[in-house]
Amino acid sequence: MIASSAGNHAQGVALSASLAKVKSTIVMPETAPLNKIEATKSYGAEVILKGEIYDDAYEEARRLEKEKGYTFVHPYEDPHVIAGQGTIGLEILQQIPDVDCIVVPIGGGGLISGISLAVKTLNPKCRIVGVQSDQTSGMAQMFHHQTVVQKKKISTIADGIAVKKPSQIMYDSFISKYVDEIVTVTDDEIAESIVYLLERVKTVTEGSGAAGFAAAMNKSFALGEKTCVLLCGGNIDLNIISKVIQLGQTRRGRLIELSVIVEDLPGSLNRLTQVLAEQRANVLEVHHDRISQDLFLRQTRIDFILETTSREHIERIKSALKNIGARIE
Repeated sequence: MIASSAGNHAQGVALSASLAKVKSTIVMPETAPLNKIEATKSYGAEVILKGEIYDDAYEEARRLEKEKGYTFVHPYEDPHVIAGQGTIGLEILQQIPDVDCIVVPIGGGGLISGISLAVKTLNPKCRIVGVQSDQTSGMAQMFHHQTVVQKKKISTIADGIAVKKPSQIMYDSFISKYVDEIVTVTDDEIAESIVYLLERVKTVTEGSGAAGFAAAMNKSFALGEKTCVLLCGGNIDLNIISKVIQLGQTRRGRLIELSVIVEDLPGSLNRLTQVLAEQRANVLEVHHDRISQDLFLRQTRIDFILETTSREHIERIKSALKNIGARIE
């Protein structure tokens, strides 16, 4: 059998094939996280890397299907896959019978289709809200009856839901019938939600898995009194996690890069660090620049990376630095 996937469907197919003692080939984008690639291989699959996004991998998998006579396992346009994902909806209803809103990330649309069909059948009043990355928002555009615009270059930490071309089949058969709203989130918002989940909920999520929580934190829609947000994926690369933490901390006012221009005289750095100490800012890095063209002869720029507590704290730091004559860029 053969499948295309950004990483999560890949692991499911690979494991199932191994248990059934069937050879599996998985085509993944070249940009897929290394941990997803290695996990898929560890389940016994042959992994082929093709293209920059899921759509490229999908086209290559369909080509190999025809060329070699493989059986293609579609990640979302498959009734069995949709039914399997619908069991999540049944579990939610078992644990929260009176749930009135469920927030689900959307890539190809299989997950939200299965969940919305199961939940709406048993509890028609429950609202289903879908969430997409603003980099791959085709299904949201289709849902809001807008012209679907496909970006030529896609870069997002939500690789698991980065499907460029929305499925008309999934929209017509399920999403248009059972989904109440679709919103989009930015990478900054996703990064902020990953950091919040790590720090406050002690839960590791990948970008696509945290997209629903990002929407709940940042978007305006009716959440309901009892809302369930799916955190559907924890396959995040450790190198990505460090970058995401830095991005999320910066967005929350917990980290800042600050450039300060002062007179290039003995004691200038000492006066700056004294102010920072008084404001209880933790200095992580310091860099001197005396040769940039925008500096006068007796000026120096000092770049700080500071650990702070909030955006308000950052403003107090800036104000204190200005009070001693420093110019902030």
